[in-house]
Amino acid sequence: MANHFVKASFTLCVTHAEAEVLRQVEEVLEILGDAPLESEARAACLAALGEGFAASFPPSEADPLDGFLRIFPDPDYPRLGFTLQIDPPGEGDGVRVWIHGDQIDIEAAAALIQAAAQSALPFGFEYALDCDRMRPGEFGGGYVVIREDDIEFGGSAQGLERALSRRAAEAEHGLVMAIRDADEGLLFWNSATGFGALETATVFSKAEAANCDLPVAGDQPEWLAMPAPLT
Repeated sequence: MANHFVKASFTLCVTHAEAEVLRQVEEVLEILGDAPLESEARAACLAALGEGFAASFPPSEADPLDGFLRIFPDPDYPRLGFTLQIDPPGEGDGVRVWIHGDQIDIEAAAALIQAAAQSALPFGFEYALDCDRMRPGEFGGGYVVIREDDIEFGGSAQGLERALSRRAAEAEHGLVMAIRDADEGLLFWNSATGFGALETATVFSKAEAANCDLPVAGDQPEWLAMPAPLT
């Protein structure tokens, strides 16, 4: 028997309006936790929260609280999985928010920040995978990068695997797959979204590139070496 933990502790700075929305998040969770709300009651709850909350969590025709509930992996059981501590309003332009927990819901934290703390974006945080017994393979960690239109997850296990698969002579900066488009010029492959801008390209090690199936495209894809990373 062992206990596993997902630990994180980080701060971010938000506007006063965003801080008020984040305070309302816990109010809504408390209301929903007391008893399920019918559609009319949900609409009344949303109206009482004001325009800031509705702008961060847009309602749908089916459910006034749909935009809010969608940030949770299980909308039928909404819970933060972390402590959300918001400083009192001060004289400055920003308000400090502290998010922490030893069983933190990484996806919910990222979705909440993306929806209700847009002034802080782009933003990222790290987390640790821990265990109260010295079991092999039970320790690690990762990071989350939150942008206005994207949330990126990465883990230490992924980085370790890539480092192990890279031969000693390989450049650490890796390879990107590119095609030449008559109108757009060079386009670069992203494993999730297809060909697009270089800044969104998936970077491969030589070992990964050797085992990658080239996508079907109008031009023959080719591998290009990335420049050395900034130091």
